[in-house]
Parts: sequence; structure tokens; C-alpha cells
Amino acid sequence: MGAGQSVERRSAVLLMGPTGAGKSALALHLARRFPFEIVSVDSALVYRGMDIGTAKPDLATRREIAHHLIDIRDAAASYSAGEFVRDARGAMEAIWARGRQPLLVGGTMLYFHALTAGIAQLPEADARVRGQIDEQAARAGWGTLHEELARVDPAAAARIHVNDPQRIQRALEVYRVTGEPITRLQQKRGSVLPDVEVLEFAVAPFDRAHLHRLIEARFEAMIAAGFFDEVRALRQRIDLSAEHPSMRAVGYRQAWKFLAGQCGLDEAKQQALAATRQLAKRQLTWLRRRPSATWLDAAHPNLASMMVDALSKGGLIERSGI
Repeated sequence: MGAGQSVERRSAVLLMGPTGAGKSALALHLARRFPFEIVSVDSALVYRGMDIGTAKPDLATRREIAHHLIDIRDAAASYSAGEFVRDARGAMEAIWARGRQPLLVGGTMLYFHALTAGIAQLPEADARVRGQIDEQAARAGWGTLHEELARVDPAAAARIHVNDPQRIQRALEVYRVTGEPITRLQQKRGSVLPDVEVLEFAVAPFDRAHLHRLIEARFEAMIAAGFFDEVRALRQRIDLSAEHPSMRAVGYRQAWKFLAGQCGLDEAKQQALAATRQLAKRQLTWLRRRPSATWLDAAHPNLASMMVDALSKGGLIERSGI
């Protein structure tokens, strides 16, 4: 299939897995062999200036192989699952128009879920309503607001902890703006890929201890590459704080605390590793809820060949002209 031709049958490959499992290296191998373009499914790679701590592909790699949804936001900005769905769909449309196929790669499972299961059409943030909620919280406390949420949306209150002001605020904001509980609105969703043949792969070491060793080795490599210097430069920005979503990313949060003098270096390292292991555990839990995913052992010496075979058996390669 030549460049510029449209594919008769739209397909997408989802390459999912926990942090440190080797997804990026595998994706590059596949993209060098087949006409894939990589769509990043990572909530941290969207931010500019966060390169080392996110294991972001370098510019040479991105010049060689097209990557999408990387460096599309300033570190002081926010980025939502809804924005990801919109941007990912746009990137895929452009890839299909070039006669190529999207390879969606990453570990932000919420983004994968939003893309395939759909995302609720919720109202945009309302500064006036949020201000009212903040004022009420300052007077009466978030516990009182959580009680209000329990009256208007019991299901949301049951899943949102009383010590989670950000989610309490959003749930109440949605209710006050729309008059409907956020739970009900979230049930009105549908996949944005109804016309796309999707093949899902979960890549993870089947030995949990091996994954932990990979995580530790990668974090040490990041430190050697200047990770703390990267965070130090970000801290010098007057418009960026530890409360911004970008700086709450695993690793960055702990490095910020160390550089702020809130903990020692060894403590920051151990906290970062513990947080990364917990992230990987949550990612694996999400993956186990995806019945359509084909599991591959990231530690297998023939992983790349196994992936190619799996794609061939799935029919994507032959059908799309890869």
C-alpha cells in the first residue's frame, strides 16, 4: 500500500503494559518493520520539558518514526482524558489517510479505557461554580461537601473518598451546572472506535520480581541521565508548582519533595520506586479487566517475533497491506 492511499478497513493496534515493561522498544521494532505510526497513550509524555523522567523518545527517534501526542502541552497546563480521546482520534484519522496504521502505545490505562469504552460528555470547568464550592469548603470543610454529594449522587460519594477534594469538587460542579449526577452522565458513553478493528496486546513480565528489577534499573538510569537536574529546572519556573498535574507524575513528585528539602535523597529514591511499583500494580489490575487483550511475556527472548506472529494471526498485517 502506497503513501496517501486510504485503508479499506480501519484497524488500530493497542500495545499496553505497566511502566518499565519495554513497550517503547517493542513499538519501535514494529514501526521499523511495518508502516505503523506511534500514538502515545501516556499522560506524562504530553508535557514539554519532561523528558528524562518520562523516558521520552529522543528527537532522532521521533524524526525516524512518526510519534503523536508527545510534547503537546506546557508543563503548567492540564490535560484530560476527554482531550486525549479527541486528539488520539484526530491523529488516527490522519494516519489512516496516509495509508498507514496507528500503533497506540503506553501505560495510561484510563486513556485506553476512555478511547475504547467511551467517555462521558461532561461540561467544561466553570470557574464561578468552582469558586463557590471552594468558598463553601473553606467555611464548612470538605467533609460537609462530601455529605452534600452523598445526597445528590450517592454512587459518586461512595467511590470518592472524603479526603479527595478535587473529585468532590468536580462531581458537585457537574451536578450544579447540569442538574444531573455525574454518575448518570458517565453512564451515557460509547466507544469512539465503533468502526475500527482493534487488536489489543498486554505486554508485561509474567514474573513480578523481574518487573520490579526493571523499574529500579530504569530509575537509576534516569538519575544518571540527569533527572534531578531536569526537575530542578522545572522548579525554577514561577508558574509551576508541586500541585500541577504534571508534577504529580510518579518520580517527579518525589524529586520535587527532595529538591524542596522535604526529604533526603535516599528517601526520595525509595519513595519514587515504591510509587512506581504501585503504579505498575494498578496498571496490571486495569489490564486484567480487558478480556480482549492478548498477553505476552515482556521477558521472553523472542517477544518481538511473538508480537509479529500475533499480529499476523489477528489478520491485521495481511488485511491492511502491512
